[in-house]
Amino acid sequence: QVVLVESGGGSVQAGGSLRLSCASSGYSNRCYWMGWFRQAPGKEREGVASIYGGSSNTVYTDSVKGRFTISQDNVKKILYLQMNSLKPEDTAMYYCACRSDWRATRLLEDSTYDFWGRGTQVTVSS
Repeated sequence: QVVLVESGGGSVQAGGSLRLSCASSGYSNRCYWMGWFRQAPGKEREGVASIYGGSSNTVYTDSVKGRFTISQDNVKKILYLQMNSLKPEDTAMYYCACRSDWRATRLLEDSTYDFWGRGTQVTVSS
């Protein structure tokens, strides 16, 4: 079992920044890939970014490239998502997730992740 707890959400104006954190515990060494996902009201959950074992091997969805950065502190077992130049369309519940499949395929598909946090809300006003 892997337990994930997100924090750092909040309300900001467009152009602002937030940093999300996700603390992991339990058998988190099973998580080859760690990802951030988001779900806006009335929309499907979408993959935002994913990282392999705290390495520089990352992937992002096109809409956040150049604005968001995913990183991981393997010692503290914390996953981060630095979000800059936020836009109203970034408003959503953000979730972190753990994937035990090491293969670098379908990294932004939520069905390929095994454990999930409960989410943290991000609201961006115009």
